[in-house]
Amino acid sequence: MIHLDFTLQQGPFVLELHEHLPGGITALFGPSGSGKTTTLDAIAGLRRPAAGSIAIGDRVLFDTRRLIDLPAHARHIGYVPQDTALFPHMNVRRNVLYGRRPGQKLELRPVVQMLEMGDLLDRRVPDLSGGERQRVALARALMSAPDLLLLDEPLAAVDVERRRRILPYLLRVRDDLGVPVIYVSHDRAELGQLADRVIVLDDGHAIG
Repeated sequence: MIHLDFTLQQGPFVLELHEHLPGGITALFGPSGSGKTTTLDAIAGLRRPAAGSIAIGDRVLFDTRRLIDLPAHARHIGYVPQDTALFPHMNVRRNVLYGRRPGQKLELRPVVQMLEMGDLLDRRVPDLSGGERQRVALARALMSAPDLLLLDEPLAAVDVERRRRILPYLLRVRDDLGVPVIYVSHDRAELGQLADRVIVLDDGHAIG
């Protein structure tokens, strides 16, 4: 169960969430500026709410009353942001293995095979296309053995055919590994194939 019960303010914008997610894949949907990416950043520890709490099961990540605020690296969350945030001085293999921690459930080979990355491992990040960078970022997030996977439009730069092949793998993350996913997308077809539930955000509030 993912507990999101917090308020976060940035200038005049206020994000307020009171959601309890049972796992699986939850999609965040809404117009630009509605708070989707801000929600992911708050969960990941990149933005600090003004009040409230965030927890994965019994593990509390943030709680203003109890003075808990785990740093991002201690939250055990895999995050694939829109800009992928890969390290340009590392090749693909080193990027994927970066942050690997004991107890992971995935080995490198099946991740590479499923994301069709075998020919990318020795390549430099600056030489990758947008779609290739998205796949590398997804592989790196999975190799960290996350308790929760946050995906901010991870397939936006991936061509339609490759997207069709990757979508079943995201479902396998949910079904075989039991890793809950919070997924941001503007593609209704993607949401129809992936999401177990959809939270519609508008101006910082869940409206459906």
